[in-house]
Amino acid sequence: MDLHGRRLRLMDEHGMAMMILSLNAPAIQAIPDPKKANEIARKANDYLAEQVRKRPDRFQALAALPLQDPDLATRELQRCVKDLGMVGALANGFSQIGDPNTIAYLDEKQYWPFWSVCEQLDVPFYLHPRNPLPQDSRIYKDHGWLMGPTWAFGHETAVHALRLMGSGLFDKHPKLAIILGHMGEGLPFSLWRISQALSRPGNKDAGFSFRDHFSEHFWITTSGNFSNPALLCSVMEMGVDRILFAVDWPMVDHEPAEAWVPTIPLCKEDVAKIMHGNAQRLLKL
Repeated sequence: MDLHGRRLRLMDEHGMAMMILSLNAPAIQAIPDPKKANEIARKANDYLAEQVRKRPDRFQALAALPLQDPDLATRELQRCVKDLGMVGALANGFSQIGDPNTIAYLDEKQYWPFWSVCEQLDVPFYLHPRNPLPQDSRIYKDHGWLMGPTWAFGHETAVHALRLMGSGLFDKHPKLAIILGHMGEGLPFSLWRISQALSRPGNKDAGFSFRDHFSEHFWITTSGNFSNPALLCSVMEMGVDRILFAVDWPMVDHEPAEAWVPTIPLCKEDVAKIMHGNAQRLLKL
C-alpha cells in the first residue's frame, strides 16, 4: 500500500519507469455477495485512481471488477475507463457467486454482454490466477506444495484461458485483448499439441487452430518467470510484439527480474519492445 514511498524507491533502484497497479488475488472474485463485491471494487478503484493521479508518470491502473454480477461489472468497467482513466481491467479467475461453492467462469454466456463492452472500450483484460476451490482440488490432496504459483495457479488460469478460446467468444468479439501473466501460464509450450489434437480426423473442431487464436488475441507478461528458454519458446510461438515485461512485485522481488534482463538472447530492438514498447502500444501509455 506504500505506493509513493517504498514502491517508488524500489522502482528507482531497479530502473523501472512505470508500474501498472492492480488489486491482489483473489480479492473481489472471492466475495460471494454481488453487492458487497461491487462496493469493495468501487472503493478499491477509487483509492487506486487517487494514487495514480498523484504520479501518473510512474503509475497506471487496472480496474477490479465485481464479476459476480455482469451488469455491475460492466458499469464499473465503464466508470473506471471513462471517468477514472484506467488502462484496462484485471480479474482473478473465476468468481464465487451467492455462496463460496458456486462459481462462474468468464466464457459463460452471461458474460458475453460484458465482453462486448470491453471490446468497445478497446482496453485489455488481464486474467490473473487464483487457486481452485477445495472441492476442485482433489488432485492436490496431501500435496499442498503444488498450490499457488508452484503449479495450481498456472493450471487453473490456463484452463480458463482455453475455455475462452474454445467458446467462440473471439469469433464474436475479434478485437478482444487478453493478458496472461507468468509467461503465458505454460500455454505457449502446449499450443502445437493442442492444435494438432483438435485437427485429428473426426474431431468436430478440425481446422480450428489454437495456435492462431492464441497469437491473435493474447498477450503475455514475464511476471515471476524470468527464464530465457520460456521466453524464446513464447517468442517463437507468438512473436515478440505480444510479450510484456513485468516483475510480479511484491510477490516476486525486483532483483531476479533486473538480473535477467541483460541475459535475454534477443537483439536490442526486440528487448526494447518487451521492456516497454509493447506495453506502451497495448495500454496506450
